[in-house]
Formats: sequence, C-alpha cells, structure tokens
Amino acid sequence: MVFDLMKGRVEKALQTAIEGMGENSVLRDACSYALMGNAKRFRPILILLIGEALGSCDVMPAALSVEFFHTASLIADDLPCMDNDDHRRGRPSLHKAFGEGTALLASYTLIAAGYGGIYENGKKLKERPLFASSADKRALICLEAATRLAGLQGATQGQFLDLFPPNSSLEIVEEIMQKKTVSLFEIAFLFGWLFGGGEIEAIADLSACASHLGMAFQIGDDLEDNLQDQRNNNMASLLGREKTILLFQEEIASLEQRLKKIGLWTDPFRMLVNQLGASRNFFFGNGAVESAIS
Repeated sequence: MVFDLMKGRVEKALQTAIEGMGENSVLRDACSYALMGNAKRFRPILILLIGEALGSCDVMPAALSVEFFHTASLIADDLPCMDNDDHRRGRPSLHKAFGEGTALLASYTLIAAGYGGIYENGKKLKERPLFASSADKRALICLEAATRLAGLQGATQGQFLDLFPPNSSLEIVEEIMQKKTVSLFEIAFLFGWLFGGGEIEAIADLSACASHLGMAFQIGDDLEDNLQDQRNNNMASLLGREKTILLFQEEIASLEQRLKKIGLWTDPFRMLVNQLGASRNFFFGNGAVESAIS
C-alpha cells in the first residue's frame, strides 16, 4: 500500500537525520526514542502525497520537519506539568524513560531540527531552475507559518487553553481543536504544497483543506473518546453524538471539495479521505475500522 511505502521512506530518512544530529549521546538517544516509536507518520506522509501530486520536487526535509515539530509537542504534552501521561504509543513516555530534564531538552532539539528542515528544503528548491527564483519566498512563507502556527496563534495557545480553559463552552472546544490540531495540518499542507512547487496563490485553499481535515480528525477522536467515557468535555458531549457525526461528515465532504478545487484529488488522497470517512462505522457502533491515518 502507498501509505506503508511512504511510511518506510519517512522512517528511513528519520534514522539518517538522527545520525546527522551529532555524535551519539544520551540526548541524541532520547530524540531517537521519541521519533522512532510506533507512529503512523500521517503528517509527513501528507506532505509526501502533496509533493508527489504536484511533480518531482523533493519534499522530504519538509516532511521530517513537521514530524520533528509534532514529536516535540508530544514530548511536552506528556510531561507531568502538562497532561502527565506515563505512556506514549504503547511504551513509557520520554520523560519516564529518560527523565524530565532530558525530555525537555529533546523537545528543544527537535524544534530546532524542524526549523532546519525548512532551510534544507528551501536550499533544495533553489537547485531546481523552474523554482530557483521563488525558492526564498516559498521558504519564508513556510518559516512564517511554522512560527505563527506553533506559537500563541496556534499549537502553544491551544495546549494552554486545553490545560486552563476559561469555560467549557463549544466555542472554547472548537478553538482548542483549531489551534492544537488543525495548526500542524496547516503546516503540513503549506510545506508540501510550497516546497512541492504549487502555486503560491492557493494558500487560502490549503488552509481550508487543513481546517477540514484537522477538524474531522479531531472530531473522530472526540466521538471515540465519548464512547469510552461520557464525562469527557468535548465536541461529542457538548453537541450530542448525532449532531457531531453530521458535523464530521460535513467536514469530510468539504475536504473532498477543496482537494478537488486545487487538483489534489489523486488516488492516494481519495483513499485517505475514504479511510477517514469509513471510521464513521465505529461511531455508529459497527466496529472499529483500522485506519492508516490514526
């Protein structure tokens, strides 16, 4: 399957990137432990799918970049001062395996590596005659997006609101979803598209794609969580299951329309959307569907 092949490519590139971080050390081992766990690699695969749909530009540095950002956020989220999770992906969280200090420094290391990936992909794009003149502009847009969407306008503020919600309203839940989940999807769409050679003018459509995908992704999680614990304060508990399922389906339909508009309705994207949409079988109580994008 195409997703399995791309996952293998990402993990091979990740291993090479880890080895290139410097001499072997406990801190490098901690980065490797966090990165090489049992992950689906959905966000870097998304970047590769966009890059391949557009042509032959190498977007692997950008794909690794978003995986570095994502993993750094998971390390921080698991810390005792945050969500206090002892396990991640079926094994001890990084701070349980290496200590809190090392875990914190590993997250810093991966954030730095994420920004380094933007530089590397911009440099690669400059080597392509067709994109040499726009390479700097594309890299700057990606740099701005990563800075904005990882900060107070994005994931950092989303985590803060998740920890300290001012109230339990639907508006706050939606804001947390947009900032904590959608932000990384928006980075992935922008990185894949801009470093893949897509038209810069399509940025608004890319942001919309990310919003629909991220919301569907998170609403699906909320529905699953609500099945397991009715006390969860999330979209499903606030709207009710039937309205939440309808919203989930609307997000899937809107995602399909946007992908078609910008020419990304390729076979792999059709498969991706179908798999995400098929998870509604779980929500209706017909049994879970194993998905490549969990």
